[in-house]
Amino acid sequence: MRVLIATVTCGAGHLAAGAALEEAWRVAHPDDVVEKIDLLKLFSPLHRKIYLDGYVKLIERAPELWGLVFAKSDNPKLLRRMKLLQRKFPSGSKQRFAKHVKQFNPDVVLCTHYLPLETLTPMREKADGKSPFVACIVTDFEAHALWMEACVDLYCVAAEETKARLVARGAAPENIVATGIPIAAKFSSKPDAKVARKQYGLRDDLPTLLVLSGGFGMGPVAEILMELDKTSTSFQTLVVTGRNEELRRKLAAQDRKHPTHVLGFSTNMHELMAVADLIITKPGGLTTSEALALGKPLFILNPIPGQEAANSDFLLEHGAAAKANRVEDLPYRVEQLLGSKKLGEMGKLAKSLGRANAAQAICREVLARV
Repeated sequence: MRVLIATVTCGAGHLAAGAALEEAWRVAHPDDVVEKIDLLKLFSPLHRKIYLDGYVKLIERAPELWGLVFAKSDNPKLLRRMKLLQRKFPSGSKQRFAKHVKQFNPDVVLCTHYLPLETLTPMREKADGKSPFVACIVTDFEAHALWMEACVDLYCVAAEETKARLVARGAAPENIVATGIPIAAKFSSKPDAKVARKQYGLRDDLPTLLVLSGGFGMGPVAEILMELDKTSTSFQTLVVTGRNEELRRKLAAQDRKHPTHVLGFSTNMHELMAVADLIITKPGGLTTSEALALGKPLFILNPIPGQEAANSDFLLEHGAAAKANRVEDLPYRVEQLLGSKKLGEMGKLAKSLGRANAAQAICREVLARV
C-alpha cells in the first residue's frame, strides 16, 4: 500500500501529528511505501514567508484579530462559496501538490492540516477512475469549518464532542471516529521520573513546574517567570523556549528566587512532562494531548482566541486544567494548587481523557475502511 501523509508547517502541532502517524504506520506495516510531505515546501519563497511569518506575527501581536478571522470564517456555507471562487484562480503551490499526488499515486492520504484537502477535493471531482482514500485528522478539540471538505472519507477527531460538532454541520456520523489526536509512541509509556529528574539536575524534594512556550517560542514566558518568583511556596521550574534561541539566552542569564532550568527546542518532551507536577502552557492540540496521555494537569494562560480557546474550554469542562486570563494572577493560583488535593484530582481527570495510542487507532481505522 502507498500512503501519503500531507501536512503544513503552521505551528509545530500539525508536523508532530504527521510524524506520529508516519511512525505508527511504519511500525504496523513496514513493507508499505510511506511518504510525508509539508505543503509549505511547495510554496514560492515569498508565499512561504508571507504565510508563515504572517501567521506567527498575527498570533503574537494581534491575537484578537486572529480570533475574529477564526470566528468569521467558521461558516461551512460561506467557505464553500469562497472555495468555488478560489478554484477559478488556482495557485502554483496547489498545482505542484496535485502533480505530486498524481506522481506518487497513493492508496491513502492522511491530512493533518486542512490545506491539502482544498486540492484533493477538485482532484477527486475530476478523477476518471481510482482516487485515494482521504482521512482528515483534526488536530484540535474543536473542528473548524475549514476541515470539512467533500473529498474526506474519514474524519479522525479528538473527542466525542468534536464528532458531535461535525455531525451537527452535516457530516455523516459513520464517517467520523473519535480516535484522539495522534502523538508519538513515546507518550504511551511513562518515563522513569526519578531518572529524568537526575538527568536535568532537579531536586527530588521540590515540586516541578514545566513552562512551555510552543515550538515558535511565543507567549509571555519572561513575564510568567517574573510572576512565579513572587510566590512563597517552594518549587523548581523547567522552561522550554522552543526555537526562540534569543529568548533562551535571555532567560538563562537571569537570576531567580526558585531553581530554574532553561531549555531550548526539546525532542524529549515526554521526559520533561513526566517530571512535572503542573504544566503551564498554551493549550495547543498536540501539547494538550501529550499532557493528557501522561496524566498531567495543565494551567492555561492567555489562550489564543480561536482553536486554543476551544481547547481550553474542553479541558476546563472536564476538570483537567485551571486557567487565568492575566499573568499577574499566576502566583496566587499556583500557590493554591501546588500540594493540594485538587491538583491530584486534575491529574486523574487528565489521564482519563488521554489517548496515548491515537496514532495507532487512526491507522487501524483507515486500513479497516480501505
